Amino acid sequence: TLATADRAAVAGPAAPPRRTTRRLAPGRSLPGHVVLGPLVLLGIWTAGSAVGLIDPRILPAPWTIAATTAELIARGSLQADLLVSLGRAAAGLGIGLVAGVVLAVVSGLSRVGEVAIDGPVQLKRAIPSLALIPLLILWFGIGEPMKIITIALGVLVPIYLHTHNGLRGIDSRYVELAETLRLSRPEFVRRVVLPGALPGFLLGLRFAVTGSWLSLVVVEQVNATSGIGYMMTLARNYGQIDVIFVGLAVYAVFGLASDIAVRSLSRKVLSWRRTLAD
Repeated sequence: TLATADRAAVAGPAAPPRRTTRRLAPGRSLPGHVVLGPLVLLGIWTAGSAVGLIDPRILPAPWTIAATTAELIARGSLQADLLVSLGRAAAGLGIGLVAGVVLAVVSGLSRVGEVAIDGPVQLKRAIPSLALIPLLILWFGIGEPMKIITIALGVLVPIYLHTHNGLRGIDSRYVELAETLRLSRPEFVRRVVLPGALPGFLLGLRFAVTGSWLSLVVVEQVNATSGIGYMMTLARNYGQIDVIFVGLAVYAVFGLASDIAVRSLSRKVLSWRRTLAD
């Protein structure tokens, strides 16, 4: 109305909207924050070893472990065992990823599939993969198949759970839009289902990568003849605590590096999403 227009004119131009501040948000993550904690622990470890507060018979000094690592590399044994371990982890991770995604898609897109698949996977979730090792040994022996299957089982569950949850969380409006556009089933899966489930899949991938390394640590100490775990078992028999810590350091470094790689991939692929870390 005119009266409203007159009051607006007297009041003057509207003030620009104030920029809201996120008082409750934790803020952006610091660059390199993932490795900051381990570096602090390394500094404390180094200082404690230097002043004699840490008994080297219990925890060798960092420079002792570094010298042992250099010696193992010079002999070529560390590289050989590392390649075997990486091969096992990669094989188990690949099988678990494919199986988890396929089961999640079938279960997420079909009521019949959900009834047939979700229950058994939830049962497997309640049973730790490592508890199945005695049974897997009876079925597959103590060779490589048993080790790779154990790793794959540790990967399958987190991939399935998070991918399935991502599928079920897709906005129904996208489904209605796909029906309006008369997308075929393959097009619907490719354009709606897979992009919608991607955030859940990437979250599950972080847990899966960690699970693959945890399973690898155990299976490589079960009648293995090669690998980092086998190297640590021999070191235990001969009382070589420095070699055991070399193996632990290798597991830790590669586990942390793989987690950082998955997180970087997630930030790149899901750059369109805004989170509290942005």
